Amino acid sequence: MLLRLENISWRTPENTNVLQNLTLTVPDGKLVVITGPNGGGKTTLAKIIAGIYQPDSGKIYLNDTDITDVDITERAKAGISFAFQQPVRFKGITVRKLIELAAGEKLSLSDICGYMSKVGLCAEEYIDREVNATLSGGEIKRIEIATVLARHSVLTVFDEPEAGIDLWSFTSLIKTFEEMRKNINGSIIIISHQERILRIADEIAIVADGHIKAQGKPDDMMKRLTENNAITGKCYKQEEMF
Repeated sequence: MLLRLENISWRTPENTNVLQNLTLTVPDGKLVVITGPNGGGKTTLAKIIAGIYQPDSGKIYLNDTDITDVDITERAKAGISFAFQQPVRFKGITVRKLIELAAGEKLSLSDICGYMSKVGLCAEEYIDREVNATLSGGEIKRIEIATVLARHSVLTVFDEPEAGIDLWSFTSLIKTFEEMRKNINGSIIIISHQERILRIADEIAIVADGHIKAQGKPDDMMKRLTENNAITGKCYKQEEMF
């Protein structure tokens, strides 16, 4: 297994339990989608994997190396990337510079075009633009994915990548994930409610009440989700699902 979480627990500063003895495995070379009811702990789990939050108890292993106490910077160096639900904008930094920072080196126009084309953008139109408020939600999301591709991460975590983007951009996003899945070099975790994203997964993990309720192949998990009216991004009660 590329990533293994064992008995992870985390509570808020107000002492509210969010994750309780959660155990999750992510195979090497697979796309795993984590879904479940709102408030079930999905985003918290993503941030714990990335090192933004530290668990109160439990262990995290990357390629059998214990990274439980490793911070976000060192996890990034180890090959873990995190794509925020709302990507950060950088006034004064161009798209070219951002992708080069992600790659850790100067890149040719051809290299940058390669990354941008994979996310459905024309490099010549964007390369000298600042990563600021002039970019739409869909544009900034795809530029963020281009930076992830430039990093060649062993594990990439996307937190609800469909949030805040239009239908056309969402369709392009699905195509990007399908392309990443075909040419995967490492593993991808996507936090999502969207059925179209669930259907391109190699495995689906269902999180509710701070636990992994089930994990398995898409057909089996989709059947369980459908039977319990738990598909799509609506806010639903936990008892509707289990």
